[in-house]
Amino acid sequence: MTDTQSPPPQATPDQRPRAPDASRVQRLHSDQEALDAAHRLAALFAPGASGRDRERRLPWAELDLWSESGLGGITVPRAYGGADVSFTTLAEVFVILSAADPALGQIPQNHFGVLGVLREVGTDAQKARFYVEVLAGHRLGNAGPERRSKTILHGQTRLAQTPQGLRLSGERFYSTGALFAHRVPTRALDDEGRAVQVWVPRGAPGLTVVDDWSSFGQRTTASGTVRFDNVAIDAVDVLPIWQLADRPGLFGPSSQLVQAAIDQGIAQAALADALAFVRERARPWIDSGLQQATDDPYIIQEVGRLQVDLHAAHEVLREAGQLLDAIRAAGTVTAEDSARASVAVAEAKVLTTQIALDASEKLLELAGSSATREAHNLGRHWRNARTHTLHDPVRWKAHLIGNYLLNGIAPRRHSWN
Repeated sequence: MTDTQSPPPQATPDQRPRAPDASRVQRLHSDQEALDAAHRLAALFAPGASGRDRERRLPWAELDLWSESGLGGITVPRAYGGADVSFTTLAEVFVILSAADPALGQIPQNHFGVLGVLREVGTDAQKARFYVEVLAGHRLGNAGPERRSKTILHGQTRLAQTPQGLRLSGERFYSTGALFAHRVPTRALDDEGRAVQVWVPRGAPGLTVVDDWSSFGQRTTASGTVRFDNVAIDAVDVLPIWQLADRPGLFGPSSQLVQAAIDQGIAQAALADALAFVRERARPWIDSGLQQATDDPYIIQEVGRLQVDLHAAHEVLREAGQLLDAIRAAGTVTAEDSARASVAVAEAKVLTTQIALDASEKLLELAGSSATREAHNLGRHWRNARTHTLHDPVRWKAHLIGNYLLNGIAPRRHSWN
C-alpha cells in the first residue's frame, strides 16, 4: 500500500486553544438536536479530512466549530443545564463524526470520558464548577498513560502535598485532545498512594503540551507528550478516582462504547469510499468479460458481505448503548449491572474492530491498484483503523466475554472495560 509519509511533528508546546466565545456556543436540549448538530459538523469536516491527514494539519478551526456546536455539553445532566442525552445517542454522534474524520471523532472522546468520571465521583461543587465551563464551550483533553510504565494503570505521576500546597509532577503520553483542551485531566497518585484525577487548567505554569505524535494513523489527534513540572493544584480540581474500583458504575463501559463508535465510523467511511471508487474508477478484470467493475460477481459478493458485517456491528453497538441506558434509568448501578454493561460493550467493540479493519483493507482490494495512489489517500482508512483499534486489544475483549459467560467472572472496573 502506498501512502504519504507523515511530516515530522513539530514540537510546539506554546500552541494553546482560544477561549470560546460563549455567545456563539449553542445550548442543545435533546437527543435529536445533538444528532442534527453532529450531522452539520460532519458535513463540514468530511471534505477536508483527507487533506488534513496527508499534510498533518491539526484541526484547530474544526474544533472551535465543535465547541460552538454545543456537542461538548450533551452529557451534562439536565439539572446543570445540559441535554443529558442517552448513551445510544452519544455513540451515534461519534459514529457520525468519525465517518467524516476519525481524528475529529477521537479527539473529543476523552472529553466525554472524564465527564463520565465527574458524574460518578465528583462532588456537587465540582460538578457545578466544571459543567459551567463545558457548557460555555470549554474542551477537556487527557494526559494519558505514561510511555514506559509497566501497564497503562501504572505510573510515576504524583500529586504531593507540600508546604506551598498541592503540586503535580510527572510526564504522560497518548494524550489525545490535550493540545486542544482548555483543561487537561490526568491520573496521578496522591500521598496515600491512591489514584486521583487532576483537572489542570491549560494555562497553568509548569504544564507543557508537546505536539510530538508521530503515528502512521490518526495523525492529527496530537496524542503526544504532556509534562507537569511542579504544577500548583487547587484541591477542588482533584477527583478521587480510586473510589471507582469499589463502586459499580458505567464510566468504563460508556468510555468503551465511544471507542467502538469511532471504529464503526471508520468502517462506514471505508465502505462508502469503496463503493464510490468501484463505481467511478475501477476497471473490470481482464478475464471477466464484463464491461464494468460493478458487474463483477466477486466484487458484488464482497460488498454484500461487508454491508452485512457493518450493519451487524452497528446494531450490536446500538444494543449496547440501549442496555447502558436501561441500567442508568433503573437507578442504582449494581455490580452485575456493571459487568453486563462491560460485556455488552465488549461484544460491540469486537465487531466494530473487525469491520473497521476488514472494510478498510477490502476497499483497496476491491478498488484495485490505482486506489493505492497517494493522490487518493484511501490508505488513511486502514491506517486510522489499525491505529485506533490498538487502543485496547480486542483479543482481551473476547476473553472478557468468554470468562463472564463460562466462569461467571466479572470484568475488572477501569476505563478499558
